[in-house]
Amino acid sequence: MGQMARRRRRTMTAALLAAAVAASLASGCTTPGGSNEDGRGQIPDSTNTTDDDGASTAPAPGSALAVKIDNVRGARPSTGLDAADIVYAEQVEGGLSRLMAVYATKLPPAVGPVRSARESDLELLRQFNEPTLAFSGAQSKLLPLIDKAPLHAALPGKEPGAYYRGTDRPIPHNLYLRPQRLLPETPGADALTTGFKYGALPAGGEAENSRTVGFPAARFTFTWSESSERWLVSMDGTPTVTTDGKRVAAATVVVQYVKVRESRFHDSLGNNSPYTETVGSGTAKVLRDGKAFDAEWKRPSATDGTEFTTTNGKPMNFAKGQVWVVFAKA
Repeated sequence: MGQMARRRRRTMTAALLAAAVAASLASGCTTPGGSNEDGRGQIPDSTNTTDDDGASTAPAPGSALAVKIDNVRGARPSTGLDAADIVYAEQVEGGLSRLMAVYATKLPPAVGPVRSARESDLELLRQFNEPTLAFSGAQSKLLPLIDKAPLHAALPGKEPGAYYRGTDRPIPHNLYLRPQRLLPETPGADALTTGFKYGALPAGGEAENSRTVGFPAARFTFTWSESSERWLVSMDGTPTVTTDGKRVAAATVVVQYVKVRESRFHDSLGNNSPYTETVGSGTAKVLRDGKAFDAEWKRPSATDGTEFTTTNGKPMNFAKGQVWVVFAKA
């Protein structure tokens, strides 16, 4: 009888453990509304919530830091987004959006919530000199491509002390990065090899107070503030603020019209991951100083930055400060 009781206890324990694992995986792949967002972001539970002194295999100085930031409603407000030099907004599965924030002149104490990478990120990042990419994970077949890319892939399980889980929201929307644990020093403006030109306001343009850019299931609105001389950012109809209450605002906004096609990869539900092509040429709308300018963009190869010109062929100068680039479907 004792042996049978022990066998029943082992069977029950195994069943409970299996149920717990299944529940954990489910919570890591769903949005607050209950739908599967992308089936990624499953990271080792080696991330900790303490400020330990774990060392990191940091890249060489002068390398820009790019962080993939979760951008569904349940992931907002974000942390450290206002400190980024550049914020790229791209379309992901289901017509949702995800952000890539690039840091070079300032490293905030924390950035997040961090989420997974996409194939088109690799093309976008080739313009930088071996940048560091901080992300929570990726589709399993994409990981070998990331490993071969000329960048420093900073995954949570490989960077002791660099990541931690917040307690104010559920997994997977609570993973945060401590940038100083990845980079030995602030890279500096020279790391921003984007091809962007900064300078005086070009001639022409039309007065503009607000512009909205829509994805199938996401919306960005930029409203000019005369008092702050910035474009105030709103997403899905709600003002964008950080966790410390700062309103996110851009000095320059670029709506870059690009080809968005299907990639080779799918999420766990079979939804195709969109691929945003950032090499090539096309048109753009550039917002700065309360004006909208028609512009053209050109990026001959992945290792080149993107050159923006006005319709008369002169450089399209950006205003000093944070730049937002929204990749809209051409």
